[in-house]
Amino acid sequence: MIKRHIKYIASVVAAACVFSSCINLEELNIDPNNSTTTQPSLLLTSIAYAAFNQSSTSPAYALKQLVQTDGESSEQVYKWTRGDFDLYGNLRNVTKLDEMSEDGTAYQALSHFFRAHYFYQLTMDFGNIPYSEALKGESENLYQPKYDSQEKVFEGILNELATADNILATSTDKIEGDIIFNGDLQKWRKLVNAYRLRILMTLSKKNKVGSIDIKSTFANIVKNSPLMESSEDNGQLVYKDQADNRYPHFNSSSFGSGMYMDSTYIAALAIRKDPRLFAIATRTPAAEKAGKPVNDFTAYDGGDPAVPYSIVNDKATKLGMCSKPLERYYQTPTNEPTIIMGYTEQQLILAEAVVRGWINGDDKSYYESAVKASFEFYKEYSPSTSVYLSEEEAEKYLLGEEVAYDSSLTEENKIELIAMQKYLPTFLQGSLWLAYYDALRTGYPEFRRADGVDLLYRWMYPQDEYNNNPVNVTDAINAQFDGDDSAAKKSWWLQ
Repeated sequence: MIKRHIKYIASVVAAACVFSSCINLEELNIDPNNSTTTQPSLLLTSIAYAAFNQSSTSPAYALKQLVQTDGESSEQVYKWTRGDFDLYGNLRNVTKLDEMSEDGTAYQALSHFFRAHYFYQLTMDFGNIPYSEALKGESENLYQPKYDSQEKVFEGILNELATADNILATSTDKIEGDIIFNGDLQKWRKLVNAYRLRILMTLSKKNKVGSIDIKSTFANIVKNSPLMESSEDNGQLVYKDQADNRYPHFNSSSFGSGMYMDSTYIAALAIRKDPRLFAIATRTPAAEKAGKPVNDFTAYDGGDPAVPYSIVNDKATKLGMCSKPLERYYQTPTNEPTIIMGYTEQQLILAEAVVRGWINGDDKSYYESAVKASFEFYKEYSPSTSVYLSEEEAEKYLLGEEVAYDSSLTEENKIELIAMQKYLPTFLQGSLWLAYYDALRTGYPEFRRADGVDLLYRWMYPQDEYNNNPVNVTDAINAQFDGDDSAAKKSWWLQ
């Protein structure tokens, strides 16, 4: 019996050897059910999801929106050090999309947008970064790219966005795989141009970036290019109650542990009698026990980020006097969209541009339209508190002493109001660290911290760069910071 099995196996092996002499082994290894190529539409879906599905608790600690009571958060106490270049991984797919797209097509335009989006985040995080030579390992065997100056990066991404807008303006392509605007090229144009305004306003401390005049370029975009007309044009990802399509914090266990609202963020909302507070945070357990209603601003409080954790923990657990994020953030699979650039932000950028004299216009109208749009957003996505977020409530809010916008205010007062209204609706939103960088730029809001703790301005370069690209990363550090790769150093955009 055993001999018969041995003979059978030997005959099969022999037959396989004969068969392999006629058939290319590479052909045998191709899985017909696993395609080795992809379409731009499929790649676009993946790229868009990765880019828009951005929400993190990390910036919320630095922004004084959350506190941690069961361990130190480096963001809360401004002790972060090294960052990472993970976004270059996302950019590899964008590069593939560009390579697969014909010149002048809408897919190519969107590859420019996503490149600009990621390179903007990277340069804001680090300063000088690989840009012109980045992502050329496969095409040119260039694995140690040089670092471009931050000014060159900003000039490059602004030019890429201008190119994207020009292509979209004349394109008649039908975009498939578009989970953001369902193929609406005009909405993509509006997002691209709003994003251009964001970057130009980031550079408000500068007059020029490379060959680009900041103020005149901004004014030209406002005058001649389509911009968002309402929240319907938001660049946002709407979630579905389906596997891999749910809100990123859905069922997150971290919300049930030592995470509480920051008292400074609660105060910023409560002092202004801002009903968006009800859509963001819970009443404290003590307030609920006392029977305080949802719309009682004294029913909300948080932990002080500048005192020892044990004190905050006692306030939260023993006294029951700390609010938590509203349950919808971790119990609702669809919750709210994550916005990487929206109408509210755009309108506040336009208001600031009027104040700075970059454009003519009604800064009060821009300001108030932004606030009303934010109220509408929370009204739609926090149904349990929608009654407090009506248009009438928004109008009432805009008359408040801490909120009212008047032409008699000083320029500095106006900038402070605008900056605060950009900051307040950023809780767990897709803009991530943008509100922090805006605070570094404008000085508003001030972030509470313990005595002797200074704000940080960037991240140190990844250790991998020291290991794999040492000459270029060292040159970048020497060019910017006299050899000191410190998170306390200011990059070009803030100088």
